[in-house]
Amino acid sequence: MNGATINAKVYAGYAKAALIIGTTYLHYRPSGTSDPVSAATQMPSMMVSLNADDPKYSRPNVYGKPTWYAVADGAQLAVGDYIIGLEGTLFVAALQPLLPIFMVSCNRTINFLRPASADGVGALGYNGADDDASEQVLMSGWPASVQQGTKGEKGDAILPGDARSPWWSVLVPGVAGITLRSSDIITDDLNRRYTISSAELTDLGWRLTAMQAVT
Repeated sequence: MNGATINAKVYAGYAKAALIIGTTYLHYRPSGTSDPVSAATQMPSMMVSLNADDPKYSRPNVYGKPTWYAVADGAQLAVGDYIIGLEGTLFVAALQPLLPIFMVSCNRTINFLRPASADGVGALGYNGADDDASEQVLMSGWPASVQQGTKGEKGDAILPGDARSPWWSVLVPGVAGITLRSSDIITDDLNRRYTISSAELTDLGWRLTAMQAVT
């Protein structure tokens, strides 16, 4: 018996447990860069039970922690899949052999845009302001975890009544062919707008830091 066989048995055990303690979740497998949760990407529904990174089910989730473990048939899942059910919308962050199925809870739906850059040489004039009409859409309609960051930042004037511009931590699946980078723009379903400060592609997907635009 090898590791792959043991892992298959673990997933089969999860599937049996989910039939007893789980609830029905819709299942989606994204294809392309837009609308990852739609009729075109829907897979057969499945039974899933979630716990707050605690296989013993002995504690609840807490503020600012979007990660969960899933008890489900891992053989039916792929990294980047979405499920929607009792605990909302989540994506599969990792299916590591012999380890719990690692999930991320999503609280926002976001889009990624890239500001247009000036072409040519020589004096091109000022190009520092965002031009919404000329922004390139990289990804659209992606459920993601958008959690409050640990700091804020004041504008250059630093007036007494100024509020700090909020910073946010964003987790979203990776998409083949798309590389996010600093200065890319995020918009969300609350019509908020953010500028990406740092973008790190990990084996769990994208981990982003973004500053919210305050008008």
